[in-house]
Parts: sequence; structure tokens; C-alpha cells
Amino acid sequence: MSEKIGLFYGTQTGRTESIAEMIRDEFGDDVVTLHDISQAETSDFDDYECVIIGCPTWNIGELQSDWEGFFPDLDEIDFSGKSVAYFGAGDQAGYADNFQDAIGILEEKISQQGGKTVGYWSTEGYDFNESKAVKNGKFCGLAIDDDNQSDLTDGRVKAWVTQLKKEFGL
Repeated sequence: MSEKIGLFYGTQTGRTESIAEMIRDEFGDDVVTLHDISQAETSDFDDYECVIIGCPTWNIGELQSDWEGFFPDLDEIDFSGKSVAYFGAGDQAGYADNFQDAIGILEEKISQQGGKTVGYWSTEGYDFNESKAVKNGKFCGLAIDDDNQSDLTDGRVKAWVTQLKKEFGL
């Protein structure tokens, strides 16, 4: 088991991949390994105690298609002893009733598989109605809205990575 972090993301338009690269760069290239979920296998998760999951919310509160395809495979992965952080891309204005639902769906499933959620993020500064990603009053991960708040993305990523370094014990 390494001290490295595995970052698994799905992307439709390239935006989530760009955010994944920002997160990797903020941690440092030698710390985070990126895995496009469309190319990933369940065994890829075995190498990491610290995992970051990136998924945009697509259509009306759905998983991005590559994550949707991989979702049943999550049942085969034992996340016990792993710290798992989540980030998602979404549009709080256009999809206020299911903003960031995808990371909420993934967090629920991975928690059932033994994953320990880290990286909770405040809902302050966002304007939405409902989200499956909100647990105990906070997002279960970093919520990015480049459609409406792209000017805040850099600062949010930097602050979240600083928080994760502590929570991952780095």
C-alpha cells in the first residue's frame, strides 16, 4: 500500500478531467495518480488507502455515463480502511433540485462498501434547492459549478486540497 492518492474521475465534456488535473497539481504530481474511470478496473483501487472520486452530475441528477457503467463494479471493491474524498461538477442554477447528486450517489454506495468519507465541504455560497450530496448539512465533497461560479473554482480547489492533506494525514 502506498502513500499515494488514486484519483478516479469520469468526464463528458472534459471539465471534470480539468478539475482532476488541478487537484493533482495542487497536491503535487508525485502524490496523485489520475485514473479515467472508463479505463479503470476494480483492482486499480487496491493500490490506494486514499482515494478521490470525481463525477459530474449529468442530465437530471444522474451519474456521468462512464461512472454509470462502472457503478455495479463498485460492489466488488472493499473500501474498508480507505479514506475517500469526492468532488463533482454541476450547475446549481440550471439543476437546482439535484445539484451534485452524482457525488451523493457514489458516496452512499462507497460508504456501504466500507469507505470512510473525508473532505466534507460547506454549502455556504451556493444557491440550490436539493442535493443527494448534502449529508448532515454539508456537501459530502467539493462542489464545483463552473457554469455559474467559475471565478471561485481555483480558490475552492486550493482550500479543499489543503483540507484533504490534513484529513489524509499527508
